[in-house]
Amino acid sequence: MRVAFLTAPQGVEQVELTDPWRAAIDAGHEPVLVSTRPGAVQAFDHLDRAGTFEVDAVVGETSADAYDGLVLPGGVANPDFLRTNAAAVRFARDFFTLGRPVAAICHAPWTLIEADVVRDRVLTSWPSLRTDIRNAGGIWVDLPVKICGNGPNKLVTSRRPGDLKAFDEAFLEVLAQEAA
Repeated sequence: MRVAFLTAPQGVEQVELTDPWRAAIDAGHEPVLVSTRPGAVQAFDHLDRAGTFEVDAVVGETSADAYDGLVLPGGVANPDFLRTNAAAVRFARDFFTLGRPVAAICHAPWTLIEADVVRDRVLTSWPSLRTDIRNAGGIWVDLPVKICGNGPNKLVTSRRPGDLKAFDEAFLEVLAQEAA
């Protein structure tokens, strides 16, 4: 299955990109790095610059129907940049419209809040997003991973890098269900 990984040109938490990316490859899926600009994405290790990753596709030049699922890595700056980009918000929203699975970790639900797709959904995130999620009509829980099926698609969320193992396993499980 083709899985879009949507990031801003900078600010993505590197491990929240590379760990699910590796898990997708190991499971036989094709990850595709999608960003708001061509070139490379500058990842971070918290507040320190980390690696760079080549962009495969640009939002606005690709569409959600070209992918079987979406992963939204976190980092504080990454989803903050994405939620101010109308094409990125539309791209994320389209996965919900199409009924395709979405996985978001840490601060990534900010993009989903902007896309107005968390209403009546149960999700987790970095704790500082709790009020934002509730104000957007979502139900916030403090769990390592949450799979929510209260909507047109499956939504997988996790709180932090320490939850990556559970996050990867849950998203791969959801993708396997979609493929069946």
